[in-house]
Amino acid sequence: MRWLQIIFAVLVMIVGGNNIMAIEEAPYKVVKKNNKFEIRDYDTYIIAETSVTGNLEEAGNKAFGKLFKYISGNNKAREKVAMTSPVTQKADGEKIKMTAPVEQQKAKDSWKVSFVMPSSYTMKTIPKPDDSNIILKEIPARRIAAIRYSGTWSEKRYLQHKLKLENWISTNNLTSAGDVIWARYNPPFTPWFLRRNEVLIPINSNDKQKTSDKSTKGEI
Repeated sequence: MRWLQIIFAVLVMIVGGNNIMAIEEAPYKVVKKNNKFEIRDYDTYIIAETSVTGNLEEAGNKAFGKLFKYISGNNKAREKVAMTSPVTQKADGEKIKMTAPVEQQKAKDSWKVSFVMPSSYTMKTIPKPDDSNIILKEIPARRIAAIRYSGTWSEKRYLQHKLKLENWISTNNLTSAGDVIWARYNPPFTPWFLRRNEVLIPINSNDKQKTSDKSTKGEI
């Protein structure tokens, strides 16, 4: 089975590689890297966000259709907006509790799911949604701790890597400064072993960083 997966992966990259590479990503600079962990500085960017109910996996599916309709022309300008990455998701009202990281359950079964908008837009030029449940927001520049992983989009995998990142933040004497974000970079038809998934947590940019490329802290 392993060789079949490898052959399929090569075919996906050959056939779909150009389209995958053409997708714009939210810009950031890697400040520190430690194994699968990174500290990143993100520039200001705009998101289109909607709130939906359900568990982690159901919420993403529900929201995707609404947001995709918006970028496909369901907006005041009837303008198509280029697809970008990642698609991000966070619990509506969730607060990070470093002393009890397993208590991350979503508030009232509600999730905020968002698409990152192309960098060519400003808040004045971005097409306004027809759907009143979609909100446009400008996210200010910020520092974020990240852990990257491949595999399925299950809640179990999300929670495993969320806990690893929270522990790494605590071990390195960093301070969380925002809600936990789940980021997905690939379309649903991408084989699970080729997917890029991340858990992101904003951190205080004034913290003294004790991580380095040679550090062994936080190994997975």
